[in-house]
Amino acid sequence: MSDISKRPKLTVMLATLAVLVPSSVSAQQEALETQNEITVNGLPPADLSGLEEGPDIKGFISARDADRMRVMSENGVGTTITIAEATKIRASKGLFGINRGTLAADSLLNGLPVTVKTVVWGGGLVASRINLRNNDLKTANMIRNGTAQGFADQTAATEALRGRVSDIDEYNIKGTTNVNFDTGKAVLSAQGKADLCNTAAQAEGMKNSLLLVVGYTDSTGDYEFNQQLSEKRASRVVNYMQQACGWKPYRMLTPTGMAKADPIASNDTPEGKAQNRRVAVNIMVSKGLDGL
Repeated sequence: MSDISKRPKLTVMLATLAVLVPSSVSAQQEALETQNEITVNGLPPADLSGLEEGPDIKGFISARDADRMRVMSENGVGTTITIAEATKIRASKGLFGINRGTLAADSLLNGLPVTVKTVVWGGGLVASRINLRNNDLKTANMIRNGTAQGFADQTAATEALRGRVSDIDEYNIKGTTNVNFDTGKAVLSAQGKADLCNTAAQAEGMKNSLLLVVGYTDSTGDYEFNQQLSEKRASRVVNYMQQACGWKPYRMLTPTGMAKADPIASNDTPEGKAQNRRVAVNIMVSKGLDGL
């Protein structure tokens, strides 16, 4: 069972992907030079553990220059941070951040959302640990490498990155398809598969469109089970739309699972529970690009 509807506002609290990539290395350097320049002589120590802890910085990388980067926060405040030899860079693996892998400093691309733990050294901040999401890194790589997508696709991918540091209400929802599941299952029905590919085709016809996939459950079972099940359902839909329906990964906002939250029907009846066991596929266009 599925339905496509137009809704004025999505009641999902979700952060999505981050930020516009500067067009050249010179632009990156200029961005660093124009904001609170810090001059430090020498190199940070090989062991950062004995240094005073600094603040945790969360945002996206707005500029890179050798061993420095500028991280822009959600409220527009930029912080220059030194990347040391001892800096540990870790990326989540898998769709929902299970397990982690170690990366090199050259993986810190412009536009990448990061969370940075810092220490104080030489009058400035040094990154002791940088955490990022593997999915964000893949998207940033796609944009940097300028793969085969056209200008409109590039714009959509860039807007997907920008979305992580803005509210979901910055998007217009052009339509929603609900795909339903059996109790305790994450198996797509034949009808559900057809509906997903129809939705991908519909979204393809909308310039600069992105897809946001959100999984839900009914009230059966405890929270941990339902959370995992809602994530699994969302993941199954994302994989099918990319593999079978041809939807490009960089036009997919970060999926999420909401367990039994935001039911669209009463969980007091079997019919209501059947409606709540769903994945919602939302066709979205940034308000700044809608109509372009």
